[in-house]
Amino acid sequence: MNIENKIEFDKVKANWMNLAVTEWAREKISGLSFCLDEGELRKQLNDTTNSRSLIEKLGTPPLQSLSEMKDILMITKKGDCLTPYQLERVETVLVAIRRLKEYLDRGKMYDNPLAYYEENLNALPELLEEISRQIRGGTVDDYASRELSQIRKQIARCEEQMKQKAERVIRSNKESMADSFYTLRNGRVCVPVKRECKLKIAGSVIDKSATGNTLFIEPSSVAKHYDELQSLKIDEENEVYRILYTLSAMVAESTSVIDDNITMIERLDFIFSKGKLSIDLDAVEPSINTERKIILKDARHPMMDKKVNIPLQFEIGENIRGIIITGPNTGGKTVAIKTVMLNCMMAQCGLHVTCKEADICMNNAYLCDIGDGQNISENLSTFSSHIKNVLEVLSEASSDSLIIMDELGSGTDPTEGMGIAIAILEELRKSGAIFLVTTHYPEVKEYADKEQDIINARMTFDKETLKPTYQMVLGEAGESCAFYIADRMGMPNDMLRMAIKTAYGEGAVDRYHFQKENTILQKRKTNRISQSRKAKGNTELHTKYKLGDSVMLYPDKKIGIVCEPINEKGVLRVQLPGKKIWINHKRVKLLVAAAELYPEDYDFSILFETVENRKISHDMERKYTEKVIRTDRQ
Repeated sequence: MNIENKIEFDKVKANWMNLAVTEWAREKISGLSFCLDEGELRKQLNDTTNSRSLIEKLGTPPLQSLSEMKDILMITKKGDCLTPYQLERVETVLVAIRRLKEYLDRGKMYDNPLAYYEENLNALPELLEEISRQIRGGTVDDYASRELSQIRKQIARCEEQMKQKAERVIRSNKESMADSFYTLRNGRVCVPVKRECKLKIAGSVIDKSATGNTLFIEPSSVAKHYDELQSLKIDEENEVYRILYTLSAMVAESTSVIDDNITMIERLDFIFSKGKLSIDLDAVEPSINTERKIILKDARHPMMDKKVNIPLQFEIGENIRGIIITGPNTGGKTVAIKTVMLNCMMAQCGLHVTCKEADICMNNAYLCDIGDGQNISENLSTFSSHIKNVLEVLSEASSDSLIIMDELGSGTDPTEGMGIAIAILEELRKSGAIFLVTTHYPEVKEYADKEQDIINARMTFDKETLKPTYQMVLGEAGESCAFYIADRMGMPNDMLRMAIKTAYGEGAVDRYHFQKENTILQKRKTNRISQSRKAKGNTELHTKYKLGDSVMLYPDKKIGIVCEPINEKGVLRVQLPGKKIWINHKRVKLLVAAAELYPEDYDFSILFETVENRKISHDMERKYTEKVIRTDRQ
């Protein structure tokens, strides 16, 4: 069973994961389970407290995502060259490490144990300085080396000379130019020359315009500088690669240190995410015990708004192992038991709890049966699924378990459900586990009164607003308040009288004080179902005209004989002299019925079939024939 989803710890985890920066921390949070080692748990809680303290004093720590950095380290381990962009990512991480060291170093003045993790971080200042000096703006900086600076200056001077030469050609040959500006074509400096003046300019045609009227020529005086430029660019490329490979080698040499830094940042990210969550939830550090007692003061559900939530007071332990919680359906019983288990699980995961004060025991298992659990795929009803979950819980229950069950014994016949509920409680009591159970059965309340290690509790609610107050009163059994709630919600008095009489007898009706007098159930207008009209006399139509009836056809007033009765569309077929026609029954009137015109066993094929078709039909009755009877379907 998925306990985290049922008690909403998955929602707490989702909020927690959003506060983490690194992917490693998010994955750790997602797969985190409660701790079973007391020493380790106390350390985790101390980490949460210390991280919250640092955040409150120094602000949010300068943590950073490291997903790209791990890929970059894999490249360096293979001996490949890093790009300027990748080196800048390395620089960014090293800067973040330096800032984190400074952040933690400031925390030492508060004697915070987390601050001393600073000593495990190495910002590699030499590597950081080299990268920041040589890589800038996604490229290798001009001043990364003396050679690169000189080469780029020569390239700039050569390019300027090429432009000057081109401008000189344009000024000297204005009448031959199609424009007064030089242009770059395929990386070469060209002048725009009219097609008819091609031979006047010494040089090579590099390109031409779309119309072909303009030729882009690289002058010979410019071309000699182009070869020099290409040689310089090769030198530049070689020097850039030398610098990149040198920096990549430096990163590779520092791989183990960077790996250690990453591991430390991820651990700190996980720890600080717990501190951030504690601040967001306004939570406190709980005390941990192994004495099987739970004390929660002003506890609240972490997913509920603190402004509208009324804190819960809860205590169990000493000689009490089980609490039977009763009260109205709107009283907050389910929220109360979820609040208890959720705070206990948060504490055992090293988180602060949403209480004013808490003393929580460690548990070896968190077990629950909440919700109807109906499973359509497994064909399980509410009750079947409920019993299946209960049996799983009982099979895992032990003296160190914490168990919650909602609406025990519900979903079946009340008498049998009550018996099953008491049987489950007895088994829970024998297991020695701490358990919280909600129920409506009066017999279960009586059972709790008789047992020394089980007590009743009730949830109160505001009768005016019909809203839960989330207040648990230990030692008292609650009422369902169903009649009161139904009355306040507007149930008619006559229905309430019937309900009270059925439940408690006639005398209870007289003792009940109705909130409203003579209320009646107000009926609302509802939508009406529109039915399609059935054709009148359809059944009669099929028998209205029979084979052989003499009929008159309107408006032509022609006389014919019915050769096919009325079909489902209200159309019949009539034999006229020389042809057969289809006609709507509304245009036909009976003149003489067939029974008055022909004997009872008269063969109508004499009237409606040709002599040829009748012969073929006769042959078919006596032997096999390939002849076909043809019918006129006019």
